[in-house]
Amino acid sequence: MALNQGSRDTSSRFAMTTTLSATIRCSSDVSRNAGSRAWGTGSIATKLPMPPLKTFIVEDSQVIRENLIATLEELVPVEVVGAAEDETTAVQWLLQAGNQYDLVIVDIFLKGGSGLGVLRAAGGVRKQALPRPRMVVLSNFATQDMRNRCLALGADRVFDKSNDIDALIQYCNQLATGNGGDSGMGVLS
Repeated sequence: MALNQGSRDTSSRFAMTTTLSATIRCSSDVSRNAGSRAWGTGSIATKLPMPPLKTFIVEDSQVIRENLIATLEELVPVEVVGAAEDETTAVQWLLQAGNQYDLVIVDIFLKGGSGLGVLRAAGGVRKQALPRPRMVVLSNFATQDMRNRCLALGADRVFDKSNDIDALIQYCNQLATGNGGDSGMGVLS
């Protein structure tokens, strides 16, 4: 099956953007009501500042990318260190010496190439890096077969854009606090 822009469902993009926007609004209310608590969970995490999770985002939709960045920066201690909208640009950035990142969030459908190609190319780099950067997939096409393919190519987690935004945020918070689980699916261990 060829993965390309033409096979994408426009209503899925709208649903993801709507879901992400609603998550931003609801989560912003929660964070405003939380007072001066620092990011994270647990008594130590709420008292000590955490270094930001250096994150690279591979997402072709500018609206979704901007909403995702805003959501992550609002709710998780992240520093978005770069972004790409196609496979070639993403792979070049990931393979470039000196680029440091803790987490890569990859969409499956891109303007050119696919997120599967990004996962495949990044696999060798990840094996050499210590600590090993995490790779997660955030896609509207998170069927069981696609989840299995992504995990086989080295993804640590696979999240559905329509249903798993909260789980992605929770996962990122766990990584930032050093408590990242390894169950593979969007559901945390």
